[in-house]
Amino acid sequence: MDLLFYKDAYQKSCEAVITFAQNGSIRLDQTIFYPTGGGQPGDSGWIELENGDKILITEARKGESHEDIVLHLEEGPPLPAVGVKVIVHLDWERRYGHMRIHSCLHLLCASVVGDVTGGQISAAKGRLDFNLPDTAIDKIALEDKINQLIEEDHPITMDWISDEELDNNPSMIRTMSVKPPRGSGKIRLVKIGENVDLQPCGGTHVKSTGEIGKIKIGKVENKGKQNRRINLTFAD
Repeated sequence: MDLLFYKDAYQKSCEAVITFAQNGSIRLDQTIFYPTGGGQPGDSGWIELENGDKILITEARKGESHEDIVLHLEEGPPLPAVGVKVIVHLDWERRYGHMRIHSCLHLLCASVVGDVTGGQISAAKGRLDFNLPDTAIDKIALEDKINQLIEEDHPITMDWISDEELDNNPSMIRTMSVKPPRGSGKIRLVKIGENVDLQPCGGTHVKSTGEIGKIKIGKVENKGKQNRRINLTFAD
């Protein structure tokens, strides 16, 4: 399966051929749909058939292998046959919200000194949990720092390294709860600016921090003896 979202996270639709269709799920020969994983929800959207009928996609999930993505469908018309050509469309507004929040969480990660123990992304808000024993968070200072990084409009770029290269640079891994996606022989890196942030990540991101827009830091919650949960949302 060709994972088109790695090549262009801004692609909103594509042609594809159905390779599997059974029990409310479909596989395609190529896909723009990011699957649930790493705290980022799976994409939703619809499949357009040649006769104009639409089949709603409720969630994309990972299949049996690294490059296997299963599209789970809303109950409706009978599934098309294997070999049928279709056009697939993203719920772009939802996906773009995920991209903006995900990129912003990388800025949050870069702005707080501490290992990340968990996280969650939605189209309008996100949060990270940090291992920060006895650490007070200055919400105003943190919000100002992240908004400054956003306003500076740093480029966000992607690169790939081998499993061995990552093993030789373990400090790149900031997330304790989510391990970098392995299994394909290479690991994707997300870089922000020249030296703002660099870490393994399989999710979708915007092209520059300026696309994120101004954010607000919400609640800072204690989630155990050492865990501090930092919530953020879009300001507008």
